[in-house]
Amino acid sequence: MGNSLQEQLLKVGLVDEHKLKQSRSSKRKQVKQDGGARRAKLENEARQAAERQRLEKLERDRELNRQRQEEAALRAAENEVRQLIHAHRVVRERGDLAFNFSDGTTLKRIYVNQEQHAQLVAGGLAIVRQDTFYEVVPAAIAERILARDPGLILVHNKGADETHPDDPYAEYQVPDDLMW
Repeated sequence: MGNSLQEQLLKVGLVDEHKLKQSRSSKRKQVKQDGGARRAKLENEARQAAERQRLEKLERDRELNRQRQEEAALRAAENEVRQLIHAHRVVRERGDLAFNFSDGTTLKRIYVNQEQHAQLVAGGLAIVRQDTFYEVVPAAIAERILARDPGLILVHNKGADETHPDDPYAEYQVPDDLMW
């Protein structure tokens, strides 16, 4: 049983030696050709897979760089606003008059002098949030901060000439010294 089918056919006499060698030769050639084509196909697939991986990695790297640049720009804008507030804040030393305002749902109070209180009411000064503190800045600086981050402006009154034309209470003036 150890004999191959070709050898068995040769013993029986159905094929001759020459046809057997020719069959083996053609089979060997076929295997080599198929192997070469198969190898080329596998190499081509491997090249394509490597190229796909390279393109995917390049796209991921681009996305990560874009995210890093956005984060850096955001941090730079936050630092710029922080420096703007710090450089232009109004000193509130010896403030004896309380000015109440709301920060979200909580009521807050800062102490200012009479002149600063009048300017806050008139719209010449504004109150901004810087980290966990509140600062008073000129209205021009508040406008610049408003352009960068509107959530930092807590109090910025508009002048009396800037009232809305449809305001039903436009005729009624609120006293400047009203405390709430």
